Amino acid sequence: MSFDRLIEKIVNTQNPSVVGLDPKLEYVPEYIKDKKFSKYGKSLKGAAKAILEFNKGIIDEIHDICPAIKPQAAYYEMYGYEGVKTLYKTIKYAQEKGMIVITDGKRNDIGATMEAYATAHLGLTDVGGEEIAAFNSDALTVNGYLGTDGIDPLLDMCLKYDKGIFVLVKTSNKSSGELQDLMIGSKTVYETMGDMCERWGSEQIGRYGYSSVGAVVGATYPEQLEEMRKKLPHTFFLVPGYGAQGGGAEGVAKAFDANGLGAIVNSSRAVMCAYKKENCPAMDYAKAARREVIRMKEDITAYLPKISI
Repeated sequence: MSFDRLIEKIVNTQNPSVVGLDPKLEYVPEYIKDKKFSKYGKSLKGAAKAILEFNKGIIDEIHDICPAIKPQAAYYEMYGYEGVKTLYKTIKYAQEKGMIVITDGKRNDIGATMEAYATAHLGLTDVGGEEIAAFNSDALTVNGYLGTDGIDPLLDMCLKYDKGIFVLVKTSNKSSGELQDLMIGSKTVYETMGDMCERWGSEQIGRYGYSSVGAVVGATYPEQLEEMRKKLPHTFFLVPGYGAQGGGAEGVAKAFDANGLGAIVNSSRAVMCAYKKENCPAMDYAKAARREVIRMKEDITAYLPKISI
């Protein structure tokens, strides 16, 4: 199971955090942009090349202390096919450095279309009898609100290729409660979705007790985190909203089990823009990112038991 590999990386690094590589061009130091623009012009290609160098610099500095990255597809798609190429190269580069990659795509469809999404991000594409990995992520975020028709094609890929998915359950945005907190009988919508995650993953439980079907549960709602952790014993959590969105380490700790496992916490802008916050030289942006990853790790693990299998 994919989350077995993720769990082992978390234990080895003693770090339950993932860096969201969601790079706006404004986050990239000027010296990198100037170099790429001088070669490729102020073009989509120039922007994509700058972002790739920026990403590689961060990965080089954090791969030994952080188990995973989480690139958000939209930040690459906005630069067209050149940006999508950078997404592919970022995934490949991180994996070559030993990191787990969670593509944040929040894909949502049914049947053959969802199978195509699953094949693109998690599986192998048939090209005249040759099977080729398109993006080859280790996990993908998905929207489960079309029901089982939208999840079944992903489960097949998870089982066949040792991959995982994270289903939106209780998201970190302010208006999430407009839908997710509504009641369906005696349960909220997000509780119902959580129960579905447990059911969808019931036949793909890994060696450490977690299935290949994870859940996105936001750090901005620690009470729901605690509630969901108790109710979803086999569901691994991806926790957005730490730091920039206001989620604190003490609240985030409620996502974890007694072994300090069961969740991975995302931080994006705080890591990518750490050099700006520190007001250090732009050339040191990657080292500043490393310092922020260490700070985040120490902040979160201060509220956890020693992480162990």
